[in-house]
Amino acid sequence: MLKKHPTFPGVKGPVVTIIMDGIGYSPKTFGNAIAQAYTPTLDRLLATCQHTFLKAHGKAVGMPSDEDMGNSEVGHNALGSGQVYNQGASLVAEAIASGTLFQGAAWREIIANAREHGSTLHFIGLFSDGNVHSHIDHLKAMIVRAKADGLQRVRVHILLDGRDVPETSALDYVGPFETFLAELRKDGFDARIASGGGRMSITMDRYEADWDMVERGWRTHVLGEARHFESATQAIETLRAEHPGIIDQNLPPFVIVQDGESIGRIFDKDSVIFFNFRGDRAIEMSRAFEEEEFAPFDRVRHPGVTYAGMLQYDGDLGIPRRYLVSPPAIRDTLGEYLAAEGITQLAISETQKYGHVTYFWNGNRSGKFNETLETYVEIPSDKVPFEQRPWMKSAEITDELIRQLKTGKHRTARVNYANGDMVGHTGNYQATIIAVETVDLALARLLPVIDALEGVALITADHGNADEMYELDKKTGEPQQSVHGIPKAKTSHTLNPVPFIYYDSRRRAVVTNPGDAGLSAVAATTVNLLGYQAPGMWDRGLLEFR
Repeated sequence: MLKKHPTFPGVKGPVVTIIMDGIGYSPKTFGNAIAQAYTPTLDRLLATCQHTFLKAHGKAVGMPSDEDMGNSEVGHNALGSGQVYNQGASLVAEAIASGTLFQGAAWREIIANAREHGSTLHFIGLFSDGNVHSHIDHLKAMIVRAKADGLQRVRVHILLDGRDVPETSALDYVGPFETFLAELRKDGFDARIASGGGRMSITMDRYEADWDMVERGWRTHVLGEARHFESATQAIETLRAEHPGIIDQNLPPFVIVQDGESIGRIFDKDSVIFFNFRGDRAIEMSRAFEEEEFAPFDRVRHPGVTYAGMLQYDGDLGIPRRYLVSPPAIRDTLGEYLAAEGITQLAISETQKYGHVTYFWNGNRSGKFNETLETYVEIPSDKVPFEQRPWMKSAEITDELIRQLKTGKHRTARVNYANGDMVGHTGNYQATIIAVETVDLALARLLPVIDALEGVALITADHGNADEMYELDKKTGEPQQSVHGIPKAKTSHTLNPVPFIYYDSRRRAVVTNPGDAGLSAVAATTVNLLGYQAPGMWDRGLLEFR
């Protein structure tokens, strides 16, 4: 239970946390869609409100090092838990380095199955070193170990990135990886790339927004039904030439063949590892492999395989049943404490970020802590490229959020506006400017309602993205130039801090920051505003009360 705050009784109205997804802060203006956007509301807030900037990357959100960008998953974990946990990337790297991954029951079962039946071990996952969903070094370590453990045949199904890494960098990974596999192909060991496609084209849907993506992935990886090529390099070069301007994440699916036959279809008695450590884009394909009764699409053929995820992607639903590394046990979350105190909560976003304000916010927990006290609202996302509709569902989210707040039912609320992140990932600069302006307009509509209800708003972000839309030269800090002499688009997150704005027309507190505060400080700030002290295991809040 929470203890009462010694000096502050709590605000009368709702405490609303507004997550401007992907809107970080950079003093540089060139290539900064936020600086170039027309944002009168944000400009006014930064000029008149108490504010600071929070760390949203690296060790501040549980990543292995401060060279690692943050992401929406770990950002919402930190916002909702009030503390920093080692996240998937760190857990997997440690498990590989220590050898515990290979000593675990899941790995032993994967290997034993393939050895017993003389079958193939397949790896499916995001093929880059972005360290947001996966890391190619984890894949390479497992292939080396599979050979050492006596397997003879490995096939890799690659999902091209261009989102957490430079937008057309696929061949920078494929070339060295092909060399790596060629060096392993001796002593009866055969490892090859078998299929692939862009991550936003096949396999890696999330929140059931587009099952057609998963079906395309199933037909590519499992059935071997996609356009044929002799190598991944040939596939990427050909598809790029046929689709000028396309970026890696959108490349169509392909299958590698020899003598006209797929070299890597998945059959009964094979072993399969989905090597993403992040869960949101791995759950649906895991379900397709594991569920006997499966309705989202016609699998045509459902091979009986020994399947494992890198982590368990949904602990409550047990997806998947077998996993190589245990996920972080995130306990004592904000949502859990609020429910225990009888405090009502509202969570709202569109489909693309709905799981972030629910599942990830609650410490990778499906469902609610209290059905009566909690209201979750999902606004269905449009199935169109985000750069073609950069306003996304911000208006509808704001409409419903205002309606919900006016009921007086919700003591706290959290909302995610996905625009800055989802449109920023496309690399389309002009569309991202519109996306940022859309969020600013939503704030202009929302804040007067919070005022009228005598509430406060905590306005922040989970990581940067729209603040740095060009790839920067690490030595000079200037934008890298493409072969055409124009800046190279950046589609990944940034290492920049994010704003934290305390919006309270009654000015009941001042913002403090020792200089190293991260997103985890927001939870304590929330309970302080409700009139409570934060639990001792949480990171300190950001407010001192007048």
